[in-house]
Amino acid sequence: MFQLTLRVPDDLIGRLKDAAQEHGRSLNGWATDVLTAAVDPELAGDEAARVRERLARAGLLATGAPRTGPRPDPDAVARARAAAGRGTPLAEIVAEERR
Repeated sequence: MFQLTLRVPDDLIGRLKDAAQEHGRSLNGWATDVLTAAVDPELAGDEAARVRERLARAGLLATGAPRTGPRPDPDAVARARAAAGRGTPLAEIVAEERR
């Protein structure tokens, strides 16, 4: 898995944290979902559609080539989603390493 570091304005971080909390998700999980919704046109669900619409209106929606190959097993995807965000938050790991 790749680690990504972003510099964003403080007010945006606040809004992202609020949105993640409203949906019962970690900030990392929420940001990953938003980024995925931005580039995966095959993602189903009302929330993903709303995020893509917002990104399209802001001129930030990336379109990619159609997906090829077999789709992942739905049960495996469900298990992965259930497990996502249960680990140690990245902020804690980074803070421990900086001490």
